[in-house]
Amino acid sequence: MNKASILKKIMILVLILAVPGFLYYLLNAKGKNRYKPLAVFGPKEVAKTGHKFHGKYIPDTIYHTIPDFKLTDQEGKPVTLSTLKGKIFVVNFFYANCPTVCQTINKNMSWLVGTYYKNKMVYFLTITVDPERDTREVLDKYLQTFKPESNRWLMCSGDTSSVYSFARNGLFVNAARAGNDFVYSDDFVLIDQEHRIRGYYKAAVTPEVNRLNDEIKVLIAEELRKVDKALY
Repeated sequence: MNKASILKKIMILVLILAVPGFLYYLLNAKGKNRYKPLAVFGPKEVAKTGHKFHGKYIPDTIYHTIPDFKLTDQEGKPVTLSTLKGKIFVVNFFYANCPTVCQTINKNMSWLVGTYYKNKMVYFLTITVDPERDTREVLDKYLQTFKPESNRWLMCSGDTSSVYSFARNGLFVNAARAGNDFVYSDDFVLIDQEHRIRGYYKAAVTPEVNRLNDEIKVLIAEELRKVDKALY
């Protein structure tokens, strides 16, 4: 074996050993994760409290959190914010008789459900804007067409006035009846464990759904880091 061949093998070995360490450094340099945190959406205000960072006083920020809601899932069980306490969840709106766009949106939701079927930290909430026709039985039958891979996909209904108010004032998206039709958001909305809005994603657009998938992972990482800090 000539010297060039030996040198080449040594270089390959060095890269194999060095790259994982370098990536670990990038992600955890001096114990601090370097990923970019997600934005927090909605109105915010400056708190009277604050904290110091590198000797500089920084006022705390009070972020918008979504209000409580009273819904019923496809099994007739009540769903409120307490049901989702300590959970990351994704919300979307639909109605069972809508055109093909709802089917596309909920196929994408089904894919996300399958992606996180082992992760009990992540839930999915699909809310009908047409509760008069979308009874519990209709919602259950509709849900089963997707053969959901976990029971953490809750297909819900509720009083129209509270559902529409929750959409507009809690999530800042559209949900309303317009004559015999419905106006509703085609977004997925990502909610963190503190009930803050962390992202909006066009639910029928594949790159947007992939971005949501990535950003769910960022939220999971944020929560695991909180647990890690609490232990030390």
